[in-house]
Amino acid sequence: MSHTALVLGLAMLSFLVTVIWGTPLLRVLRHFRVGKVIRVEEPDKHRVKMGTPTMGGVLFILPALLLTGLLNAATLIGLSVTGRSVLVPLIVMVGYALLGALDDWEGIRGKRRGEGMRARTKFAAQVILAIGTAIVLKYFLMVPEMRLPGIPDPIGLGLWYIPIAAFIIVSESNAVNFTDGLDGLAGLISATSFAAFGGIALMYGYTYLAQFCFIIVGALFGFLWFNVHPAELIMGDTGSLSLGSTLAVVALMTGHWPLLLVIAIIPLCEALSVVIQVAYFRLTKGKRFFKMAPIHLHFELLGWSETQVVQRFWLIGLLAAMVGIGLALV
Repeated sequence: MSHTALVLGLAMLSFLVTVIWGTPLLRVLRHFRVGKVIRVEEPDKHRVKMGTPTMGGVLFILPALLLTGLLNAATLIGLSVTGRSVLVPLIVMVGYALLGALDDWEGIRGKRRGEGMRARTKFAAQVILAIGTAIVLKYFLMVPEMRLPGIPDPIGLGLWYIPIAAFIIVSESNAVNFTDGLDGLAGLISATSFAAFGGIALMYGYTYLAQFCFIIVGALFGFLWFNVHPAELIMGDTGSLSLGSTLAVVALMTGHWPLLLVIAIIPLCEALSVVIQVAYFRLTKGKRFFKMAPIHLHFELLGWSETQVVQRFWLIGLLAAMVGIGLALV
C-alpha cells in the first residue's frame, strides 16, 4: 500500500470511529450537564448556545490516541507503519487537552464559573509545557530547525531555537483558542491546516507524521459532524488548546514552521485582532479598534451571519493552505 493511500485510509477510519462514538459521548455530557456558559459581552445571538455540551475536544482526541497507539504497537511486532517521534505531538496534544479540560471545568462548575482558569496560571502552564517540548525537539529528536522556501538545506538557530519554538507552541495554542467561537470554525480551519502539513510531511518523507496529521483530520471531520451549525457539541479549551499546540509541534517537526504564518492565517488574524484590540483600548483609554474581538465577532456585529463568517473564513484558510503547500515545494 502506498503512503498516500495509507494516510487517506487512516483518515477515513478515524472519521468513522469518531462519528460512531460521538452520540454516546453527547449523552454522557448531557447527563452530567457539561454545558457551555456564554459571556455577557458576547453577541445576543450566541445566547442560544447556552448549555450546549462542551469539552467536546475529547471526541477527536481519544480516536487520535487510539489509532496512533495502535500504529505504534504495530512496530513491536515488526510492522514499520509509524515512528516513535510521533509520540511527541501526541503527548503535547494530551498535555494541553488536560490543561484545557481543567479550564473548561473551572468555567462550568468551579468558583470562576463563566470565566475559567486564571489567565496567568493557564499561561504559565502553557509556557512550561512548551519549553519542555522545544528541548525535546532540539536535543532528542534533532528536527530540522527551520526551512525556508527556495533554500534547500535547513537553517540552524542554535540556542535561539528553544525560545522561538516555545513561543510558536504557546502562540498557536492561544490562536486556535481565539478562533474557537463559532460553530464549525476552529474545526474546519484546524483540519485544513493539519491536512496541509500532512501533505508537506509526505513530501519530505515524514510518513509517520503524515499519518498522525491525517488521523487528526479524520477525527476533526467526525467532530464537525456534531459541531456544524447549529452545533450539538462544542470543543471548548479541551480541544482548541490541544489542536493549536499540536499543529505548532507538527510544523516544527517538518522545519516549515514559518509557513504557519500562511497556512494558519485565520488563527493568526484572530490572535492579532485580540492584541490590537487590547493595545488600542489601553492607549486610547477606552476606545475600541474592532466592534469586538476576536475578529470573527467583529464581522458578526457588522451583520454577517454565523455561517457566512465560518464559510468565508474557511475559504480564506483553504486558499492559504494551498499557497503554503506551494511555498513548501519551492
